[in-house]
Amino acid sequence: MTSFDDLGLSQKVLGAVADAGYSTPTPIQEGAIPHALLRRDICGIAQTGTGKTASFVLPMLTLLEKGRARARMPRTLILEPTRELAAQVAENFEKYGKNHKLNIALLIGGVSFDEQDRKLERGADVLICTPGRLLDHAERGKLLMTGVEILVIDEADRMLDMGFIPDIERIAKMIPFTRQTLFFSATMPPEIQKLADNFLQNPVRVEVAPPSSTAKTVTQRLVASGSKDYDKRARLRDLIRAQDELKNGIIFCNRKKSVADLFRSLERHGFDVGALHGDMDQRSRTTMLANFKDNRIKLLVASDVAARGLDIPDVSHVFNFDVPIHAEDYVHRIGRTGRAGRSGSAFTLVTKADSKYLDAIEKLISQKIEWLDGDLTTVVASSDDADESKGRGRDRDRRGKGRRQAAETTSTTETSNGKKAENVKQARNTENTTESAARNSRPRPANDDHRTRRGRNRDNDDGPTPVGFGDDIPAFMLVAAKA
Repeated sequence: MTSFDDLGLSQKVLGAVADAGYSTPTPIQEGAIPHALLRRDICGIAQTGTGKTASFVLPMLTLLEKGRARARMPRTLILEPTRELAAQVAENFEKYGKNHKLNIALLIGGVSFDEQDRKLERGADVLICTPGRLLDHAERGKLLMTGVEILVIDEADRMLDMGFIPDIERIAKMIPFTRQTLFFSATMPPEIQKLADNFLQNPVRVEVAPPSSTAKTVTQRLVASGSKDYDKRARLRDLIRAQDELKNGIIFCNRKKSVADLFRSLERHGFDVGALHGDMDQRSRTTMLANFKDNRIKLLVASDVAARGLDIPDVSHVFNFDVPIHAEDYVHRIGRTGRAGRSGSAFTLVTKADSKYLDAIEKLISQKIEWLDGDLTTVVASSDDADESKGRGRDRDRRGKGRRQAAETTSTTETSNGKKAENVKQARNTENTTESAARNSRPRPANDDHRTRRGRNRDNDDGPTPVGFGDDIPAFMLVAAKA
């Protein structure tokens, strides 16, 4: 059996690895580290939770033992798609680099530029950042990238598939062509592989698991649900309560608004829950993640900002409140559980509208996922759903009653003003008709159809603006002024 001693790492790194309690490398580490030490470009593909971060951190530490960084000229660059993942990589460098005297700079949004500038002034051996914040510093003249020896693009498919391509191309032009480039990801679809090849020179492909495969330690189940949000929320509550071995869990939603709504709903029903999404400020995100890691909260409702690479070793359950639109995200989401050989459970709520997304997921992972308690043909509204639906109905009735009372009061007031109100109304109708005819006679702009379509998506508030108050004159304006 291969040990870390056989991979060619330095004694300082081996000492830190031993102190961390590791003796045997994972397959991705065993395959990638020797090639990285030879300064070969690498495209590494492995399931999430198999130690990809150490696959580039450990050889980088060995290679960085020779030489020192100069001010504003980092020696190595690591790009991450999210702030949380960047911070986690920085923690790995601190853990495994405790025997080294290296300067590590973390450049992410939500943190003061001044504090980051001071770290760059001291010289950064390792620069860990998100692409946007790196370019911000470069445009301010605070960085010179000509000294970069190693470029790491972590979660490569996400970096290239989610709009980072132009930023990465700009960054690649700032650093030497002779650099060493390392790509690591859990998924690498063929179309993304073609893009990755543009950044790699004669790479070694280290693939220790089929692309987009899921860990066998994770039990996957589909859960049929009604299509309304209150149907899904009630189904999720029942599902959570039914888990006897639930230690903690992450609940994934597709949208940030859904995260906020589901968090409030679960909190109202007495669950120990927190929320994490991209619109939160960095301090709140860091605190929430730390609370979950330290078991101060049991459930974490999150967007896909928590789906990639976050190392929370002992998550017992993952719940997909929404079926992910991109099939690859499913692999990353359920990879938050069943890590490091532990067993885990993943449940995905499915509505009739989710069929095409489910088909894409099963095609990607090359397996059929079993249903829990029947498929979509067995969906029946629960009593909780009915209660919540009735509550909404009562709210609508109260609002409707209030509007009717207000309308009756306005009608009575207008009638008391007699013919004056009727005359003003007729004059206003004539003015509106004239104005409408004038608008219709004007030529429409070329993008009018596009604007109309957008208007429908904004609840039809994009129509013609009424002149004045339109037909509805407030009653108080019909009262004659005192002399």
